[in-house]
Amino acid sequence: MTGALDAASALFRELTGYEPDGLWSAPGRVNLIGEHTDYNDGFVLPFAIPQRTVAAVGLRDDDRIRVASTFADEPVSVGLDELDRVFPTTPGTHPAVPEWAAYPLGVAWALRAATGATGRGVDIAIASDVPVGAGLSSSAAIEGATASALNELWRTDLDGTALARIGRRAENEAVGAPTGIMDQMASMRGERDTAIFLDCRTLHAERVPLGIADAGLAILVIDTRVTHAHSTGGYRERRASCELGASLLGVPALRDVSVQDLSRAQQVMDDVTFRRVRHVVTENQRVLDTVRVLREQGAKAIGELLIASHASLRDDFEISTAELDTAVDAALASGALGARMTGGGFGGAAIALIDADAVAEASDAVTAAFAASGFSAPHLFPVTPAAGPRRDA
Repeated sequence: MTGALDAASALFRELTGYEPDGLWSAPGRVNLIGEHTDYNDGFVLPFAIPQRTVAAVGLRDDDRIRVASTFADEPVSVGLDELDRVFPTTPGTHPAVPEWAAYPLGVAWALRAATGATGRGVDIAIASDVPVGAGLSSSAAIEGATASALNELWRTDLDGTALARIGRRAENEAVGAPTGIMDQMASMRGERDTAIFLDCRTLHAERVPLGIADAGLAILVIDTRVTHAHSTGGYRERRASCELGASLLGVPALRDVSVQDLSRAQQVMDDVTFRRVRHVVTENQRVLDTVRVLREQGAKAIGELLIASHASLRDDFEISTAELDTAVDAALASGALGARMTGGGFGGAAIALIDADAVAEASDAVTAAFAASGFSAPHLFPVTPAAGPRRDA
């Protein structure tokens, strides 16, 4: 984390010639279980991770907003009053800025639209140690850090849930990625050693203690290094299938379909749509079951639910990859209690729930399996549930 703080500060000084007014950061997230249920008004169980994105921010004397990032060559600058033209909300249009810049600029646009904020322009320099494209929500971390900074500097006084809504609007309408609100809520509401049991319809959030370390366990992230982008076609197609399934069943969202309803669902839709629906319906039930098992038996008892989630994502939702399947299979073969892909799919990362003293052995086994399959070496690291956004300086 010190590296990202130093990098953001240095980039800000390079950009402006002076020190920022503050440093704000927000975490990425791992989704323990509940994939592609959020935009179906369902249930999810994510937690924030120690890896964070930092925004070094300073007020300007004019009405322009300028953003720079350590992963982009050139800064982007627009007038605050130009943001409505930069982010037209007509379906099928694209922002008139590079995608990386659409995240922080989109937050500024959404925050102004929601609150009528008329604050001064700002310079924003962004650095991060959340892996990009790994399914760990680097985008929500950017949104959370930017929203936290602007919320304070523009004195809009919104709470974490309201800022999560701002982030989701930025991602949906400014960036054009049709995601739900899980990532933003996990980043904004995270707490140490705790998962967030979130009802994505009502945004009611309950904190569920995980007790990972106390149980002698670890959560190992296996970043396949196969990057993905939620604004591209596969994610959109899955969401469209879910909306079609809900329409055919006459319900507002797949949240309103139970496991017992699946036999009827199979009669009124084609096979592909049915399998997409079946994943979401059974995944919602797996989230509820995981919360119950965690509370009654503890983290050591949830492994089979994680395994079932991956099988459903692989076979019914069809968003896994050969690399993700290899990661899961190798982790399980080396003794993991459970493993699954995490995130939107089509690349990204898997997670394995494993005995803490077996992390090195499992990591070696996964790396060897990737090499045997001819894949590039994965990036493996353990994570612990961490706190949400904060001001670092």
